[in-house]
Amino acid sequence: MTPRPNRWTWVAAAAAVLLAAAGLGAMAAIGVLAPRDPMAQPGRLVQLPDHRVLNFRCSGQGSPTVILESGFGAGSNAWSAVQPRIAPATRVCSYDRAGYGFSDPGPLPRDGAAIARDLDYGLKKAGISGPYVVVGHSAGGLYARLFAARRPGEVVGLVFVDSSVEHQPQRMAALFGAGAGSIEGIKRRPERCLEATLAPRDPANKAALLECAPAALDAHARQVALRPDTYRTQLSELDTLFTSTSDEVDRIGDLLQVVPGTVLTAAKADGVPAGADDPGGKVWQDFHQALAARLLHGDHRLVKSSHLMMFDRPDVVAATALQLVRQAREH
Repeated sequence: MTPRPNRWTWVAAAAAVLLAAAGLGAMAAIGVLAPRDPMAQPGRLVQLPDHRVLNFRCSGQGSPTVILESGFGAGSNAWSAVQPRIAPATRVCSYDRAGYGFSDPGPLPRDGAAIARDLDYGLKKAGISGPYVVVGHSAGGLYARLFAARRPGEVVGLVFVDSSVEHQPQRMAALFGAGAGSIEGIKRRPERCLEATLAPRDPANKAALLECAPAALDAHARQVALRPDTYRTQLSELDTLFTSTSDEVDRIGDLLQVVPGTVLTAAKADGVPAGADDPGGKVWQDFHQALAARLLHGDHRLVKSSHLMMFDRPDVVAATALQLVRQAREH
């Protein structure tokens, strides 16, 4: 008998898999920051071959370099609690993807291939050489794999932080029925914000503009929040994440099986697997166990946390990355 989805099924299939567009995900993307907060200023702006710029924030010294890839809707400030825990031991870099934070928007579609290519070119231009340990949260887990495929031999470790998996909604729907795992609910906010920012003088859009660009934002963040390209970027990422981006991940095949990696799964308690009363949680953990099995000495850990593990358990995320750094140095 097909298990009936419970509440966690839908969370694991949609809102818990991507940053909730109406909540902290959107806040991370545009930055609810005090004007004097270091994150309210750009880090290092690096010019790509097409003259767009990407914003990198690097700290610490040493090798391998840890690269932090954010989830949907999030910029470099999503790692504000993780990066300082890594920097004393090695160099660590977060960055704003095209269309986020202080980085210029990029040409559409914003699929995984385009995102991994931007990161690849940006690191080369910035002189941030490998080897790398790459940490990807949520949708960033797919982007991390695509970047690693561009740099075989240079990526010496992968950490997946409650990562999305390829063709996720389709796989959830096959198990739980049509609609399970749908991301349509997540798309509503960027759709609404795009409509409002395209016609900001329309009185009907006043409430939406206040929601999309709240008064708490600093000046630059508000400018980004009122930019239609911000929401074109988000919608393109969502539209391609489980279609063309997932197809691109499929084409990697077994290329990454020689890379050590750890998969961290948000769970109700540390190390406690989902039971029969939580079929959605069980499937989510199975997806991650399968991902770990495709990596060299792949490790799968259940961490008591919400989907936003970099906020809830930054110590675990940082320690996992540093464990792979140490292993790479030993070899």
